[in-house]
Amino acid sequence: MTIDSVSTYPLYVAGLPEAGEGEGVVRDKFTQQVIARVGLAGPDQIERAIAAAASAKKAMAAMPAFKRQAVLQHCVKRFEERFEFLAQVLCREAGKPLRDARGEVQRLIDTFRVAAEESVRMVGEVLPLDICERAQGYRGQWKRVPIGPVSFITPFNFPLNLVAHKVAPAIAAGCPFVLKPASLTPIGALLIAEILAETDLPPGAFSVLPCSREAAGAFTTDERLKLLSFTGSPDVGWALKARAGRKKVTLELGGNAAVLVDETADWQAAVPRILAGAFYQSGQSCIGVQRILIHHTIADPMREALVKGAQALVLGNPLEPGVDLGPMISEKEAMRVESWVEQAREGGARLLCGGQRSGSMYEATLLDQVPRDSDLYRKEVFGPVALIETFEGFDEALELIDDSEFGLQAGIFTKDIFRANKAWDELEVGAVVIGDIPSWRVDHMPYGGVKASGLGREGIRFAMEDMTEIRLMVLRMG
Repeated sequence: MTIDSVSTYPLYVAGLPEAGEGEGVVRDKFTQQVIARVGLAGPDQIERAIAAAASAKKAMAAMPAFKRQAVLQHCVKRFEERFEFLAQVLCREAGKPLRDARGEVQRLIDTFRVAAEESVRMVGEVLPLDICERAQGYRGQWKRVPIGPVSFITPFNFPLNLVAHKVAPAIAAGCPFVLKPASLTPIGALLIAEILAETDLPPGAFSVLPCSREAAGAFTTDERLKLLSFTGSPDVGWALKARAGRKKVTLELGGNAAVLVDETADWQAAVPRILAGAFYQSGQSCIGVQRILIHHTIADPMREALVKGAQALVLGNPLEPGVDLGPMISEKEAMRVESWVEQAREGGARLLCGGQRSGSMYEATLLDQVPRDSDLYRKEVFGPVALIETFEGFDEALELIDDSEFGLQAGIFTKDIFRANKAWDELEVGAVVIGDIPSWRVDHMPYGGVKASGLGREGIRFAMEDMTEIRLMVLRMG
């Protein structure tokens, strides 16, 4: 495939390419031109994929660690060889500025590299059992074993890296999988499947199946699948959990992340980081900066600097050098953000900059005095919009951060170590980032949220824990 041609991608059933029972198109999110046609899986293909994954359970579990590691290392090598091509495709299918697309390809590589390392570290321990007289002469040992076939559903905003965070630990742990990539951005997952098909994974070890939401019900309800890992919107995620039956469910859902800047912080240094967190890939990140809390003594100059920085961001074709914001994933989503901003303004919010839409393009937008009962304040905006509010006391600011149904990550700019620890102790979030934005993530760290933001943790070792079970052996010594 060349970047300028329209290519046709097969789906993958039990590790083999097939034409779909239907066909979908993928569009360049800036030009809206068709850039690819992809096979869409029908019920028969989904059934065959799940059956193959169930049949592959023993072969995957028995695959030696060094062979699983070799599969992951092969993927790293091939991703590196195709680095620029993957970035160009990602830029077009997701509308992500090329600089950011290259960053995501690097994270894809990092994630598979860490998984290759962890694949040979799935350890257990000897457990002494002689804690009382009746247990004298007994010894325990436990190990982790693969949970079995698993299913994955991934979103549009990180078409490579969020797929990697499910696929790579599944291979490392020895779990066959079926994957439904996002309908708007399926190419990255299919390219990963193309590379996996070059490896020595057992037959049936993986299937990648673009399909409609209606066709994907079996990913959730089929009892042969032992875990569902979903990343996406909260409403969809919790609904899937309610239908999942006895299988384990991990959910990486939404957020409306806050960043706090107190009077001890170097606020000038915080400004470019906050702008990056708020407007990276047009704000379409669950840990994007949505709420900016500033101590009242530094609020005026910091607000001015934030506005100046936001106005300097370049909106345009993501393939062009120097572009900071590309299109949102669709015009419908841009229109939703536009309506939320207008609703907040009607309720008394003050528009500081931005607020203009052209098709799926939406300007970097800052507001203050946003009503706390507005959608813009309460919900996940998932667009290039951030809200500024001021506070007087640190405890008050922590309460404002927690005044949300979400709890994914929070960023705290402070030089007070006691305040940093207080935030870590008290905030109801999955992670507290001190001295930086809540959008910061490295791919091996435990990542996930609480409250409406989800269940479980990603990050290779932590995802592997969810994809394995502890099996104990008790030995009577005689």
